[in-house]
Amino acid sequence: APESLMQALEDLDYLAALDNNGNLSEFGIIMSEFPLDPQLSKSLLASCEFECVDEMLTIAAMVTAPSCFLQAPPGTEEIARSRWRRFCHPAGDHCTLINIFNTFRAASATPTQPGNPEKWCRDYFLSCSALSMAEMIRAELLQIMKHIELPISEPDFGSEENLLNIKKALLSGYFMHIARDVDGSGNYLMLTHKQVAQLHPFSSYYNTRRIPEWVLFHEFSISEGNSIRVVSEISPQLFAELVPQYYFSNLPPSESKDILQEMINHLAPVSATKEEQK
Repeated sequence: APESLMQALEDLDYLAALDNNGNLSEFGIIMSEFPLDPQLSKSLLASCEFECVDEMLTIAAMVTAPSCFLQAPPGTEEIARSRWRRFCHPAGDHCTLINIFNTFRAASATPTQPGNPEKWCRDYFLSCSALSMAEMIRAELLQIMKHIELPISEPDFGSEENLLNIKKALLSGYFMHIARDVDGSGNYLMLTHKQVAQLHPFSSYYNTRRIPEWVLFHEFSISEGNSIRVVSEISPQLFAELVPQYYFSNLPPSESKDILQEMINHLAPVSATKEEQK
C-alpha cells in the first residue's frame, strides 16, 4: 500500500539511511548488508561506536530467531515462570535474552564433555530449536561484520558502563519504539501513534512489583492482546539525548512529549558548551 511505502521511507530517513535525494546514504548501504530490520541493523552498527558489539550481536540474534520461551503446559505456568526468573536481568528483557543465550551456550558444551542442551531447555521451558537458530544467526552476523571490516569490541556484559552502552545502541535504532506507563498500572502509551499497550506475559517485568515508567520495546503485537514484546527500561534523559530532533518534532502532542521537551531544553545548553569545547 502507498501509505505503508511512505511510512517505510520515512522510517529509513529517520534512521539516516537515506540521503537528500532519497537514495541510500553511505550509512544506509552498510545497514543494508545485514539481513535484519533497519532499526536492528542501525542498533548493531551503533554498537561499534558504543563498544558493545558482542552483546548487541546476541540481542540481534535472539530477537530475529523465534521466541525462545515455550508455552508451559496447563498447571505448570508458575513453575515455568520461576525457572525463567533465574535469567531475569534488572536492566530488562534485552539483557535477560543475553543471560539465556549465554547459559544455553554453556549448557551445550563444557571443556571436558559435550553438554545436553535439549534436556536443559526442557528443564527451563525453553525452545532448543529457537536457541540453536539464534546461535546460527549470531555467527552469520559476526561473519558479515568481519567481512565489511567493522570494529568488534570485546565482551564486557554486566559492567555498568556496558549496560548503559547497550541501551544507547538500542536507542540509536529503536527511538521510534518508546512507550510510557501513564497511570502506574502498566498501561503503556506509545509515543509514535498514541496507542495503549500492555506488557507481554513473557516479559521479565510482567507480574512484578516494579513496573518501569519509560520503556524501549522491540515490537508491538495487536494479535497478542495489544502487547509490547522484549521490553527494557530506559531513562527519558537518555532518550532526549539520542533522539533525532526532526523525528521528535514530528511526534503527536502528548504529556510524554512535553516532559521530554523540557529535558531536551535542559540538555541544549550542555550540548552547546560541549560543541564550544570541541
